Amino acid sequence: MLKELSGIREQAAKTCFRELHPTNSALIMSLSGSKGSNINISQMIACVGQQAINGKRVPNGFENRALPHFEKFSKIPASRGFVENSFFSGLTPTEFFFHTMAGREGLVDTAVKTAETGYLQRRLVKCLEDLVVHYDGSVRNSINEIVELTFGGDGLDPVHMETKNKPVDLLRELNHIRALNQFREQKVLQSKEIIVSANRILLEDQFKTSRDDFRQECLEFMEKVTE
Repeated sequence: MLKELSGIREQAAKTCFRELHPTNSALIMSLSGSKGSNINISQMIACVGQQAINGKRVPNGFENRALPHFEKFSKIPASRGFVENSFFSGLTPTEFFFHTMAGREGLVDTAVKTAETGYLQRRLVKCLEDLVVHYDGSVRNSINEIVELTFGGDGLDPVHMETKNKPVDLLRELNHIRALNQFREQKVLQSKEIIVSANRILLEDQFKTSRDDFRQECLEFMEKVTE
């Protein structure tokens, strides 16, 4: 039931995105990624949706019912924390009460997680504080024991990596090169010619020291771009 009722909000969000005008301020914020999401928009103008507490629907707080406003053993969505109104149309008293129950759970979670993650970080830093990457590329501790033969398994420094797990953002580099070298008068290469050229360039001396998986990734990227 929780899955079904939560899905209603998702469907409402998709409808909102289709119907809203492109100049809508909240829509622009959500799509650009500056603040908010499709859930926030659907809750404002469509429906707040199912309220979840401990991963379940609102539990019984009174005898065989969540609130005294409902009949005993009632299983209708409204009696189990489904808020059909939006913030724009306004919540009923029972809907507001259910919404505050879920809101308090969020506040308690935040307070508890802050303490737990703070202590977890302290223990982690205590374990890692004596680790050093030596000139031979190995990671050792204060008594010179080898922890890793190659830092991180690949020897890549996160400080110099452009993307999450890769040293070079290939798409960004391609767009940058296109912007700098606008040779509009030259003949456009065909897809096969681009792949041949890429293979030839990767065989040059300056790429001989690069890793095989990096060269392979470059070729796969060029094939994907030229499809």
